[in-house]
Amino acid sequence: MRKLENSELDRKSVEDFKQSEKTPIIIVLDDIRSLHNIGSVFRTADAFLVEKIYLCGITATPPNKEMHKTALGATETVAWEHNANVLEVIENLKDEKVTVLAIEQVESAVFLQDFKIEKDKKYALVFGNEVFGVSQEAVAICDGCIEIPQLGTKHSLNISVSAGIVVWDLFQKMKWPK
Repeated sequence: MRKLENSELDRKSVEDFKQSEKTPIIIVLDDIRSLHNIGSVFRTADAFLVEKIYLCGITATPPNKEMHKTALGATETVAWEHNANVLEVIENLKDEKVTVLAIEQVESAVFLQDFKIEKDKKYALVFGNEVFGVSQEAVAICDGCIEIPQLGTKHSLNISVSAGIVVWDLFQKMKWPK
């Protein structure tokens, strides 16, 4: 085996990315403090052709030097919008017939491995603050909740790790159903 050079990876240009058919996934980041987490989510969104990211509450917006360290240019490809009120974003998405799911540990959450994709649906995934998670008010108006099962002593994952896991899982269920 030989590692591939960057020139061999056949990556899209920024313009090609913008013209590409997007995966019907929207990411909603609410009150994310870490610029590195935000940048990492942008990079994940770019990798899986996510349609859009909503940056809510105190979540910083591009351009930002610290965010760029992890985003590596993904803030230039992935569509994004800032809205101070996550509840407004969730309600607007629901009005547009988007299924809105909080990624959180709640009663009656569906474990990620058991979550079934419905064909021709668009999904919005709400990720919350690094300390407090998705607010109860946001959870209450979402269409449902997905939980990532965890078997160790810790009860949470870093938000950028959670986003990578959930986006990959939904992406592969959409693109390569069994």
